[in-house]
Amino acid sequence: MEGEEDHQQSVVKLVAVFEEHCRDSKFAWREKQALHSQTTAAGKQPQQLPASPACQSLSPRAAGLQGEQEQEEDEEQRGQRGLSFKCLRSLRHKIREDNWRRPQGPGLEPGREEPEEKKIALELLETEQAYVNHLYLLDQVFYTELMKEAKTGKTVPEEVVKMIFSNISSIYQFHSEFFLPELRKRMEDWNCNPRIGDVIQKLAPFLKMYGEYVKNFDKAVELITAWSEKSPPFQELIADIQKRKVCANLTLQHHMLEPVQRIPRYELLLKDYVRKLPPESPDRGDAQKALEMIFMVAKHSNAAIAEMERLQNLWGVYQRLGLEDDIVDPSNQLIKEGPIQKVSTRNNSTSEKYLFLFNNMLLYCVPKVIQVGAEFQVRLRMDVDGMKVWELKDTQFPHTFLVSGKQRTLQLQARSGEELDAWIKAFQDAIDRKEKRSETFKAAVQGLETDTPALKVVCARCSDHRAELQYDGNRLNRVCQECYIFLTGHTVLEGREGKHKGILEKGAAEVSSRSLLCSSLQLLDKNGKGGTRGWFVIPQDDPLVLYIYAAPQDMRAHTSIPLLGYEVKDLPQSDSRHLFQLAQSGQVYTFLADTEELKRCWMRAMARSAAGITPPEDEEEDADPCDKAE
Repeated sequence: MEGEEDHQQSVVKLVAVFEEHCRDSKFAWREKQALHSQTTAAGKQPQQLPASPACQSLSPRAAGLQGEQEQEEDEEQRGQRGLSFKCLRSLRHKIREDNWRRPQGPGLEPGREEPEEKKIALELLETEQAYVNHLYLLDQVFYTELMKEAKTGKTVPEEVVKMIFSNISSIYQFHSEFFLPELRKRMEDWNCNPRIGDVIQKLAPFLKMYGEYVKNFDKAVELITAWSEKSPPFQELIADIQKRKVCANLTLQHHMLEPVQRIPRYELLLKDYVRKLPPESPDRGDAQKALEMIFMVAKHSNAAIAEMERLQNLWGVYQRLGLEDDIVDPSNQLIKEGPIQKVSTRNNSTSEKYLFLFNNMLLYCVPKVIQVGAEFQVRLRMDVDGMKVWELKDTQFPHTFLVSGKQRTLQLQARSGEELDAWIKAFQDAIDRKEKRSETFKAAVQGLETDTPALKVVCARCSDHRAELQYDGNRLNRVCQECYIFLTGHTVLEGREGKHKGILEKGAAEVSSRSLLCSSLQLLDKNGKGGTRGWFVIPQDDPLVLYIYAAPQDMRAHTSIPLLGYEVKDLPQSDSRHLFQLAQSGQVYTFLADTEELKRCWMRAMARSAAGITPPEDEEEDADPCDKAE
């Protein structure tokens, strides 16, 4: 303390020296200025009248004020040279006070700074206030004004505005009416109760409401983009709000990102707060527990984001596969996808294929011949249940492996050793997951056979199979096929197993053996210059439809053409090309046959089908020469 007092006295003396120096300089300058003024006045101006008695009888205080005023005027005329007396007096006054170097904050001794944990707590409070302002902008400005316009029916439907902003009103109400006031009150009482862990711990569970907002964020941004294009008044209103000073030249999407980023910021600040707490701090236990709760909230929010991304990726895959009913299932998990080479031991060659490996099935695909609404055609579906995979040592085809399932065995070739390892690992992971789920299910059913409680059997898909469930008083309940076989021991009839097959679920070999006509043809593109060769069949049991396969051994047609109502047109032969067309309402298909005879056979068959003429039963057994073309 003595050192500080000595230092203070030295600073006061230094200020006094400055004052004396400035005073001497000022007096010398004023005498010189007065002499100059008198000389000038004597030569140019008449003699002045004597001063009034009022001026002569100024009080000492008034004289002092007049002197100070003259000093300030002199300083202004000097162009602010050096330090003014006013500034020096203010500095000396502050130095002589007791708290001249004390930092802000009650209860601190001179020279001491705020503790680190309090600085972080203050930062949390400041950022929370700024965040509440952002929420106010989203809820009370954007949402309120857009909803007001939506109710007039001139911009967008009210439901669209609600979907864009999700539960932002609840988030704003929670922070403005609960979290921020509690935090502010605690910081005001910091000297008596230096802790924030209990406040965060009490309010952290309510932060789980962010999961809904985060999950909806990408959809909300898409809606803003889509409706800005559809509705100019909607776009103009948003642009008008964004021009306001409160928006700080930022877009609506930028402000909507703030709630998504808030939970991770809480976690970072609280981590720093716990790290800076002294070991003996009374807030250590509560702060540590609050950090764990915030971590769980962040995990919940991240899980919502991951689930949203999983569903979006899954939907993208289903669109590439044509959104077929027997494949689309939101509960599926895509494990791995990618190109692969299919090894044909018969032809000693390879062909390009594409695999989609899910948690419950493998889809073996090829690019579609006619890419209308889908990128791939599913050639084979294999269940993961009962699947096995192992590497092959083949010198002719390196990096090959076998995938064996209930439906088929495939010999596949990867492009490198690393890719081979990745595929085998992915297959093995899928197999292990399936086996683990089966063991859990069996344990649950064995629990039903005893008196121990077990989980209720729940099936994800509708099914015609019913079985007695012991937990439900042995009453019949709807179960899936796998559960039905396991619980009853019965086998599933082939007719019932194929009940839900789609219209294209017909094997080429089976259909061709009972067909009116089948052979290879080439379906040309719109320009008639190129196309893809395929296997074309008109079945006996469906004589008004043309089924198109990529190859005669396919288990499923990739597309079909209803022939009824089409017109069959013959095209002149050119360059040894045997062409004919199907035409209807602007839709034209151009076919290329290998021979003129085959072309005539197809034109006759298609013309009969287009006219709705089905062959008599006795004709179905008579083989037409065209049937044996291939």
